[in-house]
Amino acid sequence: MPENKTIGFLFIEGFADWEYGLLAASAVEWCGARAVSLTPGGKPVTGISGFRLTPDGSADADDNIDLDAVAVIGSDQWAGKAPPDASELLTAVAARGGVVGGICAGTLALARAGMFEKARHTSNGRDWINRHEAGYAGDGNYQDVPHAVADGRIVSAPGSAPGTFALAFLQTLYPEKGSDLAQMRTLFAKEYAEAS
Repeated sequence: MPENKTIGFLFIEGFADWEYGLLAASAVEWCGARAVSLTPGGKPVTGISGFRLTPDGSADADDNIDLDAVAVIGSDQWAGKAPPDASELLTAVAARGGVVGGICAGTLALARAGMFEKARHTSNGRDWINRHEAGYAGDGNYQDVPHAVADGRIVSAPGSAPGTFALAFLQTLYPEKGSDLAQMRTLFAKEYAEAS
């Protein structure tokens, strides 16, 4: 039986409620993952919707040595004057070969941690990421696309792309589940094709 993988979801105050649901639920339901919620200091946070999240644990690297992957969920606070520093957690997961992903403003945490230095990536727009993190390492690797980008073990997406973020993240973490994830992609594509 394959080993169950653990994915940490990093939330901060004002997190974007729509950015993690497809990834978290699909990882658990389709792949048998264990999803855990993390926040700075292990303190409760409130999403944009007003929903309150009580986390499973803190975002301290030492408390998360079992993580196979981490997904940084967006919040306007990542672009604020005093954003949390997630670098230690992200670099620890990356150093042991884990998947590190960020969506929307969560990509700023990856930029600050140097995750994009050698990885193609995307965010909410080239101008947007440079306005908030000017001259970050790897800014020349930016891909101006409306969907998620995966390069090696690094996954990034604009806030408008939770579907492709979920798919790219899971394809990176579970390459052996290609046919299952292809079915998932077909379901997502059908929704958008029929709605437009």
